[in-house]
Amino acid sequence: MYVILWIVVGGVIGWLASIITKNNSRMGVPANIIVGLIGSLIGGWIASLLGWGHITTFSIGGLILALVGAVLLLLVINLFIMGKE
Repeated sequence: MYVILWIVVGGVIGWLASIITKNNSRMGVPANIIVGLIGSLIGGWIASLLGWGHITTFSIGGLILALVGAVLLLLVINLFIMGKE
C-alpha cells in the first residue's frame, strides 16, 4: 500500500517540479514519477545531512524537501541538456 502512495506522491512532486522548471511540456507521467521519487531521495538526504529528519519520515516538511530535491534534479538535468545544444 505504501509503495502505491509513494508512486502517487512522487508523480505529483515530479509534476510540480516540472511546472516550476518549465519542463512540463516535455515530461510525461513516467518521467514525473521518476523525478519525484529521485527528488524525494535527494531531499531526504539533504534533510538528514542538516539534521532535519530522517528519509523514512512522512511530513509536510518532507514533501517540501522532496519538491526542492526534484527541482534541483531538473535544474541539473537542464544544465546538461542545454550544454549539449
